[in-house]
Amino acid sequence: MASTATAELCDTNQRLVKSGEMRVLDSIFNIYGHNQIFSGPVVTLKVLEDNVIVRETLETKGEGRVLVIDGGASRRCALLGGNLAQLAHNMGWAGIVINGCVRDVDEINTTDIGVRAIGSNPLKSNKRGIGEKNVPVSIGGTLIFPGEWLYADSDGVIISKNELTV
Repeated sequence: MASTATAELCDTNQRLVKSGEMRVLDSIFNIYGHNQIFSGPVVTLKVLEDNVIVRETLETKGEGRVLVIDGGASRRCALLGGNLAQLAHNMGWAGIVINGCVRDVDEINTTDIGVRAIGSNPLKSNKRGIGEKNVPVSIGGTLIFPGEWLYADSDGVIISKNELTV
């Protein structure tokens, strides 16, 4: 999916920034994946060091959506690896934003998907199946709701209540 630069979206939508309808996430993310620019409607997950629900979600048709995972900013293990990144691409997800870690970075970087995460860790996650789907999540102090729109490029990540135009 083609996407407009986040800087341009910020410049042309100042009214939405002031009203809070458009928010810029804190610059806490590293860029992974072959696609550095991505956008789409948001699906949210809230998990802690457990990626069973992440896999279950990525096994569904992505239809150009972006998976936003609140992993509690844990750096103790990875919530996404190369196999799940490839699955996400195969199922049509536009991108994944993780308030947590990834692993298999070299594999992820060759996959045609956009990924943002706060770091990497070679340790795999737990497999208990504990977590919540389609709930509001807070990342870096920004509240994100399912169905909002996410835009990401090398400059940063924007969340908007609605699809943006310039």
